[in-house]
Amino acid sequence: MTTRQVALILMLIGVLQPLAGALAPVFNIGTPIGAATRNIDAPEQPLPAFFAIWGVIFLASAGFGIALAQKPLDAARPIAIAMIVAGAFNVLWMLSAQLIGSQPLNALLLIPIAAAAWLAARRLAALPTPIPGAVGWMADAASGLLAGWISVAIAITVPLTVRTFTGLGASDHVWPMLWTCLALAAVAAYAFARFVSPSLWFFTALVWGLAGVSANNLTVTGLHALGLVSALFAAWIVVFRLTRGANRSKSPA
Repeated sequence: MTTRQVALILMLIGVLQPLAGALAPVFNIGTPIGAATRNIDAPEQPLPAFFAIWGVIFLASAGFGIALAQKPLDAARPIAIAMIVAGAFNVLWMLSAQLIGSQPLNALLLIPIAAAAWLAARRLAALPTPIPGAVGWMADAASGLLAGWISVAIAITVPLTVRTFTGLGASDHVWPMLWTCLALAAVAAYAFARFVSPSLWFFTALVWGLAGVSANNLTVTGLHALGLVSALFAAWIVVFRLTRGANRSKSPA
């Protein structure tokens, strides 16, 4: 398969993702993803408006494919392939969320998305020479944003899955649930900066998600202390990244 063909598949995946997400609201099939995955009564969930970052991620992914099709650089091919895998599993996750509605299954499907997105970011960072021009910029944005946002998704899904298995309500054990979410976000921030990539896009998406958690608690749940802690934690991640920097991966994956 040529690099241009890989780019065309990536463009197609970039289009299929929002189309898959529109299955329920447009065709009235299954349950809309928003209703299936956003429980704004739970303190570890972002405010629904913050899920708009998906639109930016879809555009970045399609933009990467378009830029690569116009300038098929072989160095970007492994990165694009990893993003195709991430996008394909994202389509499966969206279909699962709408048609099946199983929280444990939805949680499991996030893992290959995250693995592929992190792999794409690592492959980009491991290149001995940065990819020039629009191809490099879009590869960085697409992989970094998806890797960061899926890391947030996993962090907020773990408490949600615990609630599913234990029957706990949204107001039960709110502090342990929130700290679980924040601890997972902290581990993701450290691991990505230390072992994967110096990309600032990852931290942009990660902090955006935590800001959504803060906004949800400040405006919806009324748990203002949790909202403040979430905001302070997001600020700490920004300081961590700006002051500690990140290591560039030296070995390609």
